[in-house]
Amino acid sequence: MSNEDYLKDISEIKNLMNKSSRFISLSGLSGILAGVYALIGAAITYYLVTTYSSGTLLLDGWIFRTVVFILFMVAFLSIVTGVFLTTKKAKKNGEKIWDNSSKRLLINFLIPLVAGGLYTIIILSQGKYGQTGGLMLIFYGLALVNASKYSIGDIKYLGYTEIILGLIAALFPGYGFWLWVLGFGVMHIIYGTIMHFKYDKIK
Repeated sequence: MSNEDYLKDISEIKNLMNKSSRFISLSGLSGILAGVYALIGAAITYYLVTTYSSGTLLLDGWIFRTVVFILFMVAFLSIVTGVFLTTKKAKKNGEKIWDNSSKRLLINFLIPLVAGGLYTIIILSQGKYGQTGGLMLIFYGLALVNASKYSIGDIKYLGYTEIILGLIAALFPGYGFWLWVLGFGVMHIIYGTIMHFKYDKIK
């Protein structure tokens, strides 16, 4: 065998090992839809706050409860959509949806996300609304970076972007809402579009 044949075999072995240790069937379309859900939720929230809360982001009573409900609905719809489209893509690629790689992906994603979610709830209960946007972006970004080791490596770039936006939101809490919109809405759509054409359209 020539050196080129050896290099080709080594490359194929590396690809097989990479596929066996990473869950690569994440759907780019699910990222786009998650961004759309976030923008719709943000638009509704902005309308409620500016119409019924004297144009401020200081929330209480039914407005606060409605905004929290909207956040949960955005998260719920994003998760359901992601699971559905990812399962569909995995079946199409002949990949198992629930194996060691997907388990590692989920665990490494949820640990920072759950910790951040609980911390954000504590901050909200203390009435520190200006900090929540930054906290959500930072912990979500950390979750993406942590999970990228077991999935498509490009996810980490979205994670880095979310962390940077979160830190900016911490410096300028008055712009936390708009940075949240940028991070969870616009960046998801951009990232999902890139991933859709890079990975979903490769065949």
